[in-house]
Amino acid sequence: MFDIIGDIHGYGDKLELLLAHMGYEHRNGVRQHPERTLISVGDLVDRGPFERKTVDIIRSMVEAGSALAIMGNHEFNAVAWATQSIDGEYLRPHTEKNFAQHEAFLKEAEADPAWYHETIEWFKTLPFYLDFDAFRIVHACWHAPSIETLNRYCNAHGALVESAWEPANEKGHELYEAIEVLCKGWEIPLPAGVTVNDFANHPRAAIRTKWWLTEEYSYRKLAMGVPQPESLPDIEVPEGSMPGYDQKKPLFIGHYWMKGTPALLTPHIACLDWSVAQGGPLVAYRYDQPRLNEENFVWV
Repeated sequence: MFDIIGDIHGYGDKLELLLAHMGYEHRNGVRQHPERTLISVGDLVDRGPFERKTVDIIRSMVEAGSALAIMGNHEFNAVAWATQSIDGEYLRPHTEKNFAQHEAFLKEAEADPAWYHETIEWFKTLPFYLDFDAFRIVHACWHAPSIETLNRYCNAHGALVESAWEPANEKGHELYEAIEVLCKGWEIPLPAGVTVNDFANHPRAAIRTKWWLTEEYSYRKLAMGVPQPESLPDIEVPEGSMPGYDQKKPLFIGHYWMKGTPALLTPHIACLDWSVAQGGPLVAYRYDQPRLNEENFVWV
């Protein structure tokens, strides 16, 4: 039996509350459940006030065998920020924009460089997805071709081999494109000449989509993360633009900053990111049967 938990983003205080609510007890310095295993969908860090607490709780549980965790885009970015290419440049440029997104984690890291180094090395060990007999987990989008590409650059545990980190951050490389899909979601370009500002007021010529929808929809209907979706064209996206989902197994994702009361996206897909970093709940799903049920969501 598993408890799949959504994006925590440094809110270690809420993590402690949710674990206690689900019956995870503190034993020998590690939170454990007598019958269940926790699974994190990634994005442990950035934004919240308890970055180190969050990492330490989840890492200690993983190392003790009471939890599993996968890579989110924020762990991926943290590794890239700290890693230099062969020519000495950082894989994630140290721009003002990138620093602002990563500032909360870096402030805690500065207090203990050794802890920071160990944490980055641990992030590198995280797989990008889990595919069990009964269900699947990925941070943003399950896309079989991207997974096939990714697997060529991973070790037996699903983590990137050391030599793959540079191409993973090289725009246009097949590995870069695969990770963009799996960790950040499915994007489609807007019609020629159309742009939209995201929540950070950065202009974009492409939109993140509700990739799980199976019918063809308009740009306006499919858009995710657009402050004013009504500004988008109300025309159908080109045929074949959306990947959909094969629905062979239940799928758990995070990443999308959902709002309101936790609910299923489809009968086969549950998103567990309900905007904890914007005052929303920290959410988990208690998996114990093949058919997904909204009554299995829990949150604090």
